[in-house]
Amino acid sequence: MAKGRIRARLRRSHLYTFLRKPKGNEAGGEPHPIQGPGYSRTVHCNQPLLHQKKPFKYRSNYISTTKYNPITFFPKALFEQFRRVANIYFLLAAGLSLTPVSPFGPWSMIAPLAFVVGLSMVKEAVEDWNRFLQDMKVNLRKVHIHKGDGVFGHRPWHKILVGDVVKVEKDQFFPADLLLLSSSYEDGFCYVETMNLDGETNLKVKRCLEATSPLDDDTAFKDFRATVQCEDPNPNLYSFVGNLDHDRQVYPLEPGQILLRDSKLRNTSYIYGVVIFTGHDSKVMQNSTKSPSKRSGIEKKMDKIIYILFFLLLVISLISSIGFGVKTKRDTPKAWYLRPDDAEDMYSPKKPAVAGLIHLVTALILYGYLIPISLYVSIEIVKVLQARFINNDIHMYDEEHGIPANARTSNLNEELGQVDTILSDKTGTLTCNQMDFLKCCIAGIAYGVRSSEVELAAAKQMATDLEDQDEHDEELANVPRKSQGASWGNEVGSEIELETVVTSKDGRDPKPAIKGFSFLDSRLMDGNWIKEPTCDVILLFLRILAVCHTAIPELSEETGQYTYEAESPDEGAFLVAARELGFEFCKRNQSSVYVRERYPDPEQPVEREYKILNLLEFTSKRKRMSVIVRDEDGQLLLFCKGADSIIFDRLSKNGRIYEEASTKHLNEYGEAGLRTLALAYRKLEESEYDAWNNEFQKAKTSIGADREVMLERVAEKMEKDLIMVGATAVEDKLQKGVPQCIDNLAQAGLKIWVLTGDKMETAINIGFACSLLRQGMKQICISTANLETLGQDGKEAVKDNVLNQITNASQMIKLERDPHAAFALIIDGKTLTYALEADMKHLFLELAVDCASVICCRVSPKQKALVTRLVRQGTGKTTLAIGDGANDVGMIQEADIGVGISGVEGMQAVMASDFAIAQFRYLERLLVVHGHWCYKRIAQMICYFFYKNIAFGLTLFYFEAFTGFSGQSIYDDWYMLSFNVILTSLPVISLGVFEQDVSSEVCLQFPALYQQGARNLFFDWYRILGWMGNGVYCSLIVFFLNIITFKDQSFRSNGQIADMAAMGTTMFSGIIWAVNCQIALAMCHFTWIQHCFIWGSIAMWYLFLLIYGMMSFSGNAYQILVEVLGPAPIFWLATLLVTLACNLPYIVHIAFQRSFNPMDHHIIQEIKYYRKDVEDQRMWKREASKARQETKIGFSARVDAKIRLLRARLHKKHTHANAMSPL
Repeated sequence: MAKGRIRARLRRSHLYTFLRKPKGNEAGGEPHPIQGPGYSRTVHCNQPLLHQKKPFKYRSNYISTTKYNPITFFPKALFEQFRRVANIYFLLAAGLSLTPVSPFGPWSMIAPLAFVVGLSMVKEAVEDWNRFLQDMKVNLRKVHIHKGDGVFGHRPWHKILVGDVVKVEKDQFFPADLLLLSSSYEDGFCYVETMNLDGETNLKVKRCLEATSPLDDDTAFKDFRATVQCEDPNPNLYSFVGNLDHDRQVYPLEPGQILLRDSKLRNTSYIYGVVIFTGHDSKVMQNSTKSPSKRSGIEKKMDKIIYILFFLLLVISLISSIGFGVKTKRDTPKAWYLRPDDAEDMYSPKKPAVAGLIHLVTALILYGYLIPISLYVSIEIVKVLQARFINNDIHMYDEEHGIPANARTSNLNEELGQVDTILSDKTGTLTCNQMDFLKCCIAGIAYGVRSSEVELAAAKQMATDLEDQDEHDEELANVPRKSQGASWGNEVGSEIELETVVTSKDGRDPKPAIKGFSFLDSRLMDGNWIKEPTCDVILLFLRILAVCHTAIPELSEETGQYTYEAESPDEGAFLVAARELGFEFCKRNQSSVYVRERYPDPEQPVEREYKILNLLEFTSKRKRMSVIVRDEDGQLLLFCKGADSIIFDRLSKNGRIYEEASTKHLNEYGEAGLRTLALAYRKLEESEYDAWNNEFQKAKTSIGADREVMLERVAEKMEKDLIMVGATAVEDKLQKGVPQCIDNLAQAGLKIWVLTGDKMETAINIGFACSLLRQGMKQICISTANLETLGQDGKEAVKDNVLNQITNASQMIKLERDPHAAFALIIDGKTLTYALEADMKHLFLELAVDCASVICCRVSPKQKALVTRLVRQGTGKTTLAIGDGANDVGMIQEADIGVGISGVEGMQAVMASDFAIAQFRYLERLLVVHGHWCYKRIAQMICYFFYKNIAFGLTLFYFEAFTGFSGQSIYDDWYMLSFNVILTSLPVISLGVFEQDVSSEVCLQFPALYQQGARNLFFDWYRILGWMGNGVYCSLIVFFLNIITFKDQSFRSNGQIADMAAMGTTMFSGIIWAVNCQIALAMCHFTWIQHCFIWGSIAMWYLFLLIYGMMSFSGNAYQILVEVLGPAPIFWLATLLVTLACNLPYIVHIAFQRSFNPMDHHIIQEIKYYRKDVEDQRMWKREASKARQETKIGFSARVDAKIRLLRARLHKKHTHANAMSPL
């Protein structure tokens, strides 16, 4: 078969004792009553064309995640552009510029607006086109489809119709929601991976109806006809109600026969299915929402600033209008040369109110430079370039899969620097679903000398702390080092050695790494366990590992070694461990498992058969699994493995010999971040087993709502009086860098929630593995597990119970006095249904916010989106959702920022996301580096934009007031047009693209710097108003200092004074110098590009003045630089004086702040400038340690807790030693 794997066809009926069989007529079941609203869908199998006509006309299988289509692009994109209030103003101004009252020509207003809006729309079109291309990658996937006469051929997904019979092969995704008809297995079973839907990695078993299982060949579908009556499209992934009418018999359908779109076929050569739901009718697409239009918080705040500027514009325009009206009434009659008796309305002294109102329009257009139209286009350019830098960041490039980071939209770059809460999927996002068998305890004896990542980190941190303590501990300053300090240090060192045994053998071990097996202990390996005094218990331990499971062995022809397809990664690790320790599970048939045991002779393996009589499966409620087997000697045995608390409760009095020692080891394993299971067994008598089996078979074959309850009750009778054997400890292999990433994100002050469709136990274990949970953290589990027996009338009681749990938990947190206490909230999907109701959701949110970590398990995609919405709206802070599957699309779209993991699975999450990365660990760099930079760049850029436009725009108002509100501009039209477009645009773009307060390495070393964005320190009202005030000050200096300088002064050598053109050009030169020097002072990081743009812009002004002055149409500016200004020393002195006076307050402010109230990055910049990070590494590390944001989650929090525990033990030992020593 494919990939050289060999698999036997086998029946699985005996293995899945808890798997409910399809309730067809052959199983004694009745068809579902399909009638009424919500159950109107009819599917004619193998007759797809019938569904293209009324009354059916079902949706196609084409899917789209784009925001626009060719019809809606222009209206929707224009709406998006004119949601920006500044654009509305400029649209009105452009319209008014067509009237005679405009002080400028219409082209000077219409052209910039068209350019800005057009460029933004082009950017939107390009980004949406990229989404369309990714959609088409999915729509153009191929699948085998029945074309007639028993012939199958390829067809793209988007052309699949309801009623089509499709053939899906191993490792392919299902193209639509299918009804399973048959599979390559005789029993009609198939294995399905639903990770894209519910986040679970364990394989699900689906089974077709027995009536359709013979349809296992292409030709069998030549004359196949059937009709399905079922529910209408809905988002519920876990339910399906329908009937199949085939060969004049009606069979009820259940979720166990439905294969959902975007789940994957595993370990099955092929299946045949008929299409039930297509495209956006499929359950996974029903759980998604339309692509939302997202705007960043800074952009929304920018609208408020523009409202303020509008208000300022309106105020000065009204002042100008009133002044013009008064001036027209009082002074115009005296100006006989203007013919006031024959003046138009706008100058008529008889109608001053009308004249003032008309002048109001003129003023609104004239002072429009207060509103920076080029701000939007500059931001668009900057964000696109920022996105390019994100895409090209080599540190976020996944070499293994060749996938770079991808900023799918650039609108939210700055939001990356303001995230408060991360909501993450688990499977495929945090984990890579690989367990490593690391340690075990058997008969109360611990085995395994390798250390977990937590132990190694704790030892390393403890050693570093010891070095600092030896040098800086003030408590030991007056105590002789020989008598006290040395012994204390020796005790600490020995304690670390005891806590983390790392053998030198590890580094030189010649054996290659074995996936799933990191165990190292010579006492058990290479058959040495036979020499142990407890070898009989070790034998039982290894047999339980090899027999108690539901896995299937596969022999690779390439390696000649068995690998295992297990329902959970834990089982796979146990089987690999058993294999490496001499007990190789090699074969399974419908009634037995075969183990190749290297016992009693390690050199001569013996294949032994264990007959599987019953299998009691693991469920989240049972927290254990058991098998009842008969060995080759005829002995009946029950092997059981499960959570230690569950197993310990079921031990017999004689079975508790090793309980105390095992408990101690289990606690140590938990502290080391390992996942643990306890193993036990009991011997059975034939009579006891026969009586129990009869009762069990009755429960298994019963049909009704209480079937599961009956099965569990019978299982409880057998799983008692157990004898403790030992316990396992496996290390959950997260995706590379996940613990470190979570740790650094926690230090950056981010809260992390995990939303998963996985079982509660699995989610908790992952929480421990990635340090969201740790030993000693108080877990608040809110559940309705004990209330499941309540009927419909008990819903209010369940709701009240959930409310009480939330209230009690909140009270417990408030009463906690331990400063190091940390709480974790764990809630399941059923309970979350109640917690998200309107009258309870805010209480739930308050509780969740008070907890250090939150894990929501067994949640549906819809619930993920609802939780995300609750956090986003309830906290009012920026949320980020990250996931990799179709089940994450809802929360990705609901969050302020959606991040998709573009791994090896489906692309639904990526297509719905704003940013795509290859692995979770790249999220740290995306936020802590690029987010931090982008936030500060955009914030400083916007503040600077308002500063320079206020500085420039208010000089127009001052001049108009100085000239009797005449509506005359002191500047040439070409000066004004070039101000934003040429002379000040490039420096501000370089600020937005290249500015770095600290390097990327420092951002990662000091993650707490990220809080500057989360707390919005660079775009709060204090800073915004400060920059606006700086602009007002600068405008006053530019205007009045020049007026004072040139008033009643000879300007040229022949005694001439400055005219309006000379005055305007001098003032404009002062503004150009002042604003460009200001941006140079605001920058922290310079490259040749910034120098070129800043000083080049100033040089460009003089070059423009020289060239423009040579043009015949330059009017009063003709040869103004060469003949008028250049030769006049006062022009250059005035420019220098204005530049110094404008920037002096900022220099004083920044000098005072850096000296007396420095920000974090100021201190780091100073350390880097004086190279203290190179010359004094210890000081640099100490500063980095002090700069950590205090957190109760993450690897550092776990290490800190471990260190506190070690210190407490050492202190206790030290106190005891002092008490015992003679005085």
